[in-house]
Amino acid sequence: MLAGLLAQAGNEGSELITLRAVVEEASELGAARALEQMGLADETAHEDLAELRELLRAWRDAKASAWKAVVGWVVRGLLALLLLGLAVRFGSQDVLR
Repeated sequence: MLAGLLAQAGNEGSELITLRAVVEEASELGAARALEQMGLADETAHEDLAELRELLRAWRDAKASAWKAVVGWVVRGLLALLLLGLAVRFGSQDVLR
C-alpha cells in the first residue's frame, strides 16, 4: 500500500525525497509508539531485554538438562530390569530372595 501511495504521489508531482522523508518520520513515530505501548521506551529497556534473554537461555538449558536426566534414569531402570530378568531366566533364583 505504501509503495502505491508513493507511486501515486510521484505521478502527481510530489518530490520523491520529500515522500521518503515523510515515510521515514512516520516509521520512526510508529516504532516509538509501539515501544511505548509495550513498556520498552525507557533507558533500562535494553538491560531488561538482555536480562530476559539470559533468563530464557537459562530456562532452556535447565529444561534440556531435566530431559536428559529423565531419559538417563529411564534407561538405567530398563537396563536394571533387563539384568534382573536375565538373572532369573538363567537360574539365579538367589537374586529375588
